[in-house]
Amino acid sequence: MLISRQERARICSDTELGAGNVLHRLKEYGRPLDEPVLRTDGSWQAPDGSRPETLTLGRLHEVVETYAGWYAAQGVGPRDPVAVHSHSSAEFAVNFLALTALGAIPSFVNGNLSPEIAREYVRRQGAVGAFTDREHHEVLSGEESGLGFCVTAAEIRPEHRELLPKAYPYRHDPTDPVIISHSSGTTGMPKGVPHTHRTLMYAQLHRLRYSTGADMERTLVGLPGAHNAAVATLLYCLLLRADIKLLSSRRGTDVLDAIEEYRPTTVLAFASTFGEMAAEDLAARDLSSVQVWFNTGDAAHEAHIRALVRHGGHEEIARDGGDLRRRRVEGSVFVDGLGSSEAGYSVFHNRHTKDTSAYSRCIGKPISFAEAAVLSEDGTPLPPGEIGRLGLKSPTLTPGYWNDSLTFHRLRLGGYWLTGDLAHQDEQGNFYHLDRAPDAIRTRDGILFSTRTEELLLRELPELADCTLVGVAAEGVRADWDGDGEAEAYALLQLADEESGDGDGDGDGDEAWTRRVNAALAGAGFPPVARALRMKPDDVAKGATGKVLKRVMRDRFAAKEQA
Repeated sequence: MLISRQERARICSDTELGAGNVLHRLKEYGRPLDEPVLRTDGSWQAPDGSRPETLTLGRLHEVVETYAGWYAAQGVGPRDPVAVHSHSSAEFAVNFLALTALGAIPSFVNGNLSPEIAREYVRRQGAVGAFTDREHHEVLSGEESGLGFCVTAAEIRPEHRELLPKAYPYRHDPTDPVIISHSSGTTGMPKGVPHTHRTLMYAQLHRLRYSTGADMERTLVGLPGAHNAAVATLLYCLLLRADIKLLSSRRGTDVLDAIEEYRPTTVLAFASTFGEMAAEDLAARDLSSVQVWFNTGDAAHEAHIRALVRHGGHEEIARDGGDLRRRRVEGSVFVDGLGSSEAGYSVFHNRHTKDTSAYSRCIGKPISFAEAAVLSEDGTPLPPGEIGRLGLKSPTLTPGYWNDSLTFHRLRLGGYWLTGDLAHQDEQGNFYHLDRAPDAIRTRDGILFSTRTEELLLRELPELADCTLVGVAAEGVRADWDGDGEAEAYALLQLADEESGDGDGDGDGDEAWTRRVNAALAGAGFPPVARALRMKPDDVAKGATGKVLKRVMRDRFAAKEQA
C-alpha cells in the first residue's frame, strides 16, 4: 500500500528530510516497525548470521544501528570517506544507511573493477577504511592500502549495536556529502562523483510532488548496487512505501528470472541489461506483471525497446461517456532516461509504448527542473539541427569530482556541465543523442556517429542481437570528434542466432555482412564502414557497469589487424 495523500504532503513539507536521513525520518512519520520495507536476493549476511530476503522497518533499523556502532568504534565520524567494495546490492544499501547515519561518506566501488584500478581509486578517495565482501577482501586488506580497517559482514555482530555514539543519528546540512559513487570508467580510471544530502534527494521529492508513483508499487532494481541511481531508487521507494527488491546481478537472464519470481510492476536497469533481455526468447517468459521498464544511464536502442514493450500491460485514463476511468492496455511502457552519475538523475525521459514512434535516438525534453542545450565549442547554444556538445544545468548535479576539481571544471562550458555526449535538437525542442564525443569516427567519407549507427543497424538487420562500431586509425592519429585525422570504421556484429554465423571470421560471410551493413548505411545517408565482422558476445569488452568499452575494443581490434 503506497503512502496516503496526507503522508505525501507531510514528506514534501519536511524541511529536514534529505538523502542522508530517510530511514530515520520514517520513524518520525510513524511508520509501523513491522512493515516490510526491503527485499534482497540473499547475497548479504546479517549480523546474526542469517541471510534474510525480507527486512521490516524495525529490522532494518537494528541492522543499520549495528553497522553504525561497529564503524563508530573504529573512530569513523562525520565526513570520513569509507570505501564499500562488493558484488551485493544489499551490502551497498545497508552501508549507505549506516555510514550516512554517522555523517560519514560511503565511497562505493563497483565489484567488477579490476583489483589494480579499485585499489588506486580508493587511495584517491582518501578513505579511512573499507567494507568488502569475501571476494574483494584481499584487494583492500593489505598494509599497502593505507586503510585503517577492512571489514566483511561476518565480522559485524549484534553486540556492536551497543557502541552507537551519543550524537546519533547525525544531523545533516543540505550541502553535506552523503555518497561518492563513480563514473563508468570507460576512458580509464573512474571519476569519484559525490552527491549531497540535497542533490541526491531533489529529484525524488520532485517525483513525490508530481507523480503518484503507482506503477512502482512493486519495484525490481537491476541497477548496479554501487551506482547512485540504485541508492536514489531505494530512498524513493522507502518514502513512497513501495515494495522494493534489490538484485545483485545485472545479467539479462537473471533479471528475467527475478521478474517471473517477484512479479514487479516496474523494472529498473541500464541499457546493457535491457539489451541482453531483448535478445532472449521473451515469448517464453511471463512478463505480464510489468507495467514500466525504466532505463537510466545511456539511452536504449529502439530494437531493444520494441522487443520489451510488446509484453506486460499498463493503465491509461480513458473517457467512458462523461467519466474518466482507468483501463488496462496491452503492452508495457519503456521510459528511456538519459542520465549519468554526475547528473544525479535522468534529466531526459522519453516514454515509449508499442504504439509510439519517437525513436531515431530521440531522448525528448529535459525534466522541468533542469535545463539543457546543444553547445558550440565556445559555449554558445546552437540552433535546431546543428550538432554540438550536450550541456546540462540541474539542481541534481554533483558539486564536483572528489579530489579532482580540475577535471570537473574542464567539463564546464558556458555555465553548463558537459555530459560528454553529442546531440542536436529539433524545432519542437526535442533532443537527439548521437554519440559519445570520443566514440565518433571521422572517416574519409564523413563522420560516423557510432551509437546512432548501431541503432540503425539493429533496426534494419533483425538478425543482429547487438553490434559495436569502432574506428581504427594509424598510431598517433586522433580521429574522434575532437581529432582531425581519419580512421577506418568497423562494424562488429553479434548475431541473434549464433548458429547462422560462428564468428570465426569467414571471409565470404563477412563480405556479405559488409555489403548488407553498407547498404543500410547508404539508405540512411551515413558513411560506409571498411568491414563488418561477426563476433561472439564474450569478445565484447564491457566496463564495471556493463557499458561497452569502445576504447578497449578499438585497441584490441587495431592490435589484431596489425598482427
